[in-house]
Amino acid sequence: MPIPDFQSVMRPVLAAVADGEPLALSQLRERIANEFQLSEDERNERLPSGKQTVINNRVGWARTYLNKAGLLSIPAKGLVQITERGGEVLDNGPARITVGWLKRYPEFAEFHAASPVSTTTPAAQVEAVEEATPDEQLADAHQALTQSLAGELLAQVRAASPAFFEQLVVDLMIAMGYGGSRKEAGSATKATGDDGIDGIIKEDKLGLDVIYLQAKRWSNTVHRPEIDKFIGALIRQRARKGVFITTSDFSSGAREAALSLDMKMVLIDGSELARLMVENNLGCSVKQVYEVKQLDSDYFSED
Repeated sequence: MPIPDFQSVMRPVLAAVADGEPLALSQLRERIANEFQLSEDERNERLPSGKQTVINNRVGWARTYLNKAGLLSIPAKGLVQITERGGEVLDNGPARITVGWLKRYPEFAEFHAASPVSTTTPAAQVEAVEEATPDEQLADAHQALTQSLAGELLAQVRAASPAFFEQLVVDLMIAMGYGGSRKEAGSATKATGDDGIDGIIKEDKLGLDVIYLQAKRWSNTVHRPEIDKFIGALIRQRARKGVFITTSDFSSGAREAALSLDMKMVLIDGSELARLMVENNLGCSVKQVYEVKQLDSDYFSED
């Protein structure tokens, strides 16, 4: 069974505390995971931030929304308890509690109005948004912005000159911690004159090992013959490591050729190149920072 969205978790959360006794949040999470028969992998699946599991995040937000609607109370730190209103909902409410249904309670409607959805947004999109927790909505928005930026970066790189692309490859390697200084890397990556190798760069600042580079600012797919050509050049140099970077992509044959080697070869296609540029702030800059804060429970501890 797939991990349920947090709206599907709401009624089971209420049912888990139907006896009226306070229940520890950790026990609530376990009961919900068991209710939906989640596998070990599903229980351990994490949000993109890596800081929390998906199911724990959804149970947590279900608890928050039900609490804001007055269906649950939090009698003490880490505890959950059903309210009289919550009991009535279990008896007479819908089989599936949704964000839209909870808006019948004024206190919840006021809480949820803090982040309203545009009135021009299609109903299907509104429903999709409401099925995700705020953490997931933020992660999805960040991913969409990143993908859009990556597309813009790749378009700019493909439109640039070959000389600019060579410099970009050097800058990227330096940003990732290779090549020593910019001056050293720049001189090290000048054309070597060897067939199939565009340059050489230090693997570390001390130059204990080197990496051989091949850079292709292409729009066409890179096929196996180009990889074989690069492999041959590496063998002649007795090299152990190579990186082949292109603005296009690699055929399955090219990828298979790179894997069937005693040496280490990394293939970076256009999509991966753009991702690495975003990750290492190359050709882009931080536009705005949003701080996501959470409650500091230790501050309120009176022990």
